[in-house]
Amino acid sequence: MSHKRSIDHDRRKLLWLRPQIGHLRLVDVDRFIIAGIAERKLAESSPSTANRYLALIRAIVRKAAFDWEWIHKPPRVRLYKEPSRRVRWLTPAQVRTLLDELLPHQRDACLFALATGLRHSNVSGLRWQQVDFRRKTAWLYADQTKNNEDLHVSLNDTALEVLKRRQGKHAEYVFSYRNRPIKRFTTRSWYKALERAQITNFRWHDLRHTWASWLVQEGVPLYSLQEMGGWKTAIMVRRYAHLSPSVNLENARKIDAVLNNIADDH
Repeated sequence: MSHKRSIDHDRRKLLWLRPQIGHLRLVDVDRFIIAGIAERKLAESSPSTANRYLALIRAIVRKAAFDWEWIHKPPRVRLYKEPSRRVRWLTPAQVRTLLDELLPHQRDACLFALATGLRHSNVSGLRWQQVDFRRKTAWLYADQTKNNEDLHVSLNDTALEVLKRRQGKHAEYVFSYRNRPIKRFTTRSWYKALERAQITNFRWHDLRHTWASWLVQEGVPLYSLQEMGGWKTAIMVRRYAHLSPSVNLENARKIDAVLNNIADDH
């Protein structure tokens, strides 16, 4: 599993799991022991977090059975039911209020995220060598994206204005503060800005939801949104489908002519 980009996350999970099952032989780890581990993790976290630990255990025991043949059969691992993923987005008025409360470097990063839909790590890790002003594009390499595929990012006027403001502030990274690349935008000042803007229950990743929600409300088709956002499957963008009532109404009206002809015949 060393090839996984999430290896650091797996290491942290294994450190938590060690006192739970580290003293046991692999053959002795059955579904009852795994269920007990799941209950202990659930007591201190959410079902989705517990499932990440269970998924790691499942991957290990399956590898031990099917690839390494260390055990005859992998024990069954039951995952918890997770609540549907939420879609939290801001109105333009809320965004305007938030931007007024942010520090300049955070404001630029926030605007860029809203203009491109890029995830936190892709904004913070963006390098100048990934930006092409002439073609108005930026690109992410496969090892930087969640679906492990290269992503072409079209830069609109807002994104370009942000990039031009950032020029000359750091030789390598687009977003920096006091001549150092920014690893995390969600600092104390970010949360304080949210408080002053009276915006609650909002994460940095919700800027991506806001970007997608605004595009769908402006009539951008879901298949185009999927390509722009780098989602691997259409299922991931269907969560925004309910935000395009005007497009759905236009399509629904296309059957009016057929029904009107039927009505005229009676």
